Amino acid sequence: MVTVRQIGEQDIEKIAGLEREIFPDSWSYEALCDTYGQNNSVLFGAFDGDRLIGYLIVYYVLDEGEIARIAVREGSRREGAAGHMLLALESFCEEKGITKLLLEVRESNEAAIAFYKDHGFEEDGVRKGYYADPAEDAVLMSRGLGR
Repeated sequence: MVTVRQIGEQDIEKIAGLEREIFPDSWSYEALCDTYGQNNSVLFGAFDGDRLIGYLIVYYVLDEGEIARIAVREGSRREGAAGHMLLALESFCEEKGITKLLLEVRESNEAAIAFYKDHGFEEDGVRKGYYADPAEDAVLMSRGLGR
């Protein structure tokens, strides 16, 4: 059974490990520590027992939140972990008065785009050449909350 909770400092190394497994442009342990320490960020983790299987990183300012990362371990995908993390994020947003979520996703990541659309996000545009390693455009997406 998957449980979702806010990440503690003791979980940062686990996130760094998943970053290296999942992303070619992975964030470093130091960058994750810096993000964790910011007042305008929140990190959620999806756990199967004690094992971290996914995480979500969001920056927020005023009434907007930006999903910077959402990832689930290869063998645990399509089992609801990402959806559970989004639900936890929605509760957090309600508490903080956040009414809009934003994100960008690689144009080639059709599974992620479909996931976001299934969860109420709409395409807002394209940011040309946003990603490197490999070079690729980003699809900009957003979703209103609390309406």
